[in-house]
Formats: sequence, structure tokens, C-alpha cells
Amino acid sequence: MAGAKNHDYHILAPDIWPFVGAFAALTFTTGMVFFMHTMAGWEAILGAGIALLIATFWGWFSKIVKEAQAGDHTPVVQLHMRYGMILFILSEVMFFVGWFWAFFDFALFPAPLEMVAEGTWQNLIGQDGAASLVQFPADGIHVIDPFDLPLINTLILLCSGTTVTWAHHSLINGDREGLKLGLWATIGLGVLFTAIQAYEYLHAPFGFGGVNYTSAFYMATGFHGFHVIVGTIFLIVCLRRAYLGHFTPRQHFGFEAAAWYWHFVDVVWLFLFISVYVWGGWGAEVH
Repeated sequence: MAGAKNHDYHILAPDIWPFVGAFAALTFTTGMVFFMHTMAGWEAILGAGIALLIATFWGWFSKIVKEAQAGDHTPVVQLHMRYGMILFILSEVMFFVGWFWAFFDFALFPAPLEMVAEGTWQNLIGQDGAASLVQFPADGIHVIDPFDLPLINTLILLCSGTTVTWAHHSLINGDREGLKLGLWATIGLGVLFTAIQAYEYLHAPFGFGGVNYTSAFYMATGFHGFHVIVGTIFLIVCLRRAYLGHFTPRQHFGFEAAAWYWHFVDVVWLFLFISVYVWGGWGAEVH
């Protein structure tokens, strides 16, 4: 690795990727709006947005890796990159706060519902404003047993938190084999978690839409599952870089950011398991 620069900062040369990234985000969100309103041409717009986002991730992140290897990530630059990662994780925290807020709102102030046909529900607030049924989850919904597959996935993520910490400590102490083994173990546990959640979804006793409980359940757990996939990809990139010898005990922000992100995913799952699976389905009939 080249030596650090004489200055404490890194001046970026003009680059096209920030503009491509901004245009990609605009194209993607436009495609999503078109999709939600079933407007013509949403497939092409959304597809172009996704392609541009992937290109931006690949091109921009590759350049950041090259900057790190060139010695441009001085201590001051690394400090501000840490600030950026902290702010990103905080934004992710608020993203999940929205889903937890919705779930608790539905649970603590449930809408009165009744199943009038298979998979069809109606509101039971009468003309006088009185409700004849207030229950969450609504009567007739079979919930997933929290102490079956969800508990197994909880143990898997807790174990993955220890393996990624093992990898981090190995890197700090110059043990590159321990770094690789820890990353392999964490990636394997992440893939196993995703596979079990996919199996759970395939055999869930309820679908996505129709009731606030099912919608809130899938949005919260589904977005968490997406973050697990993103975190697994993040760690795979770190594993590749570990084999290339990119990380050193003093400069390894790329791996550090991945470890922070993975711990964030672990903590969110603990809240999901306790709030959605255990407390949210308490008293309902278990599938």
C-alpha cells in the first residue's frame, strides 16, 4: 500500500459518479411512482433506474477502494467517512422507526375488523360509532410461532455478530487467516438466515395484503431481510478485499463500516423478534 499523503485531507478530482448517482436516484424513484400508479412505461424507467444505481455502486465504490489503496484516506478523511457512516446508519434507524411506529399504532389502536369471506375483511364500526370487535391481530389470523423458525434466525444473527467481531479483532491483531474465517462464517450465517426467512415466507399462514397486521409484518420483516442481503453483499466484498490484502490493522474503514452495518441489522432483528413476533402475536392462534 502506498504511503499516506503529506496533507491531512484528500481533494477529490472532478468525477462523473455523483451526477450519475443523482440521476439514477431520480430515475429509480420516478419509475417507482409510475409503477405504483400503473402508468405506462414504468418497466423501462424503473429498469433504467436500477441499472444506473448498480453502475453507480460499482463505479463509485471501486474508485473509493482505489483511493484507499493509493493512501488518500488519511486519518482526517477516515474520521469524516466514519461520521458519514454513522449518519447513514442513523437514517436507517429512522427508516425502521417508521415501520415500528405503524406496527405499534395498529396494535395499540386496532381497527375493528371481521372476516366476512375467505381473505376478505370489513370494518365493524356502526352508525353510532361503536365497534363490535377490536382485536389485533384480527380474529381469524393465524400468526407464526415466534419460538420456531424466528427463534432459530435470532440465534443465527446473534452468532453472526460474534463471528464478524472475531474477524474484526483478527484484523486488528494482524491475523489475516482469522479475518478470512470470520468473514466466511458471517457470510454463511447471513445466507442461512435469508434462506430460512424465505422458507418462512413461503409457508406463512397469511399473505401480504388485506389486513394491517399482515402488511405491517411483511414490510418490517421484509425490509430487514433486504438489509441482511445488502449486508451479506457488503461482507462478500470485504472478503474479496481481504484475499487481495487490502486491509491493514491501521486502515480498514471498508470492513469497519460493514461490521457496523451488520451489528445494526442484528439489533433491528432483536427488536423485530420481540415486538412483532412475540408481543405482536401474543394471544393469537399460532399456525
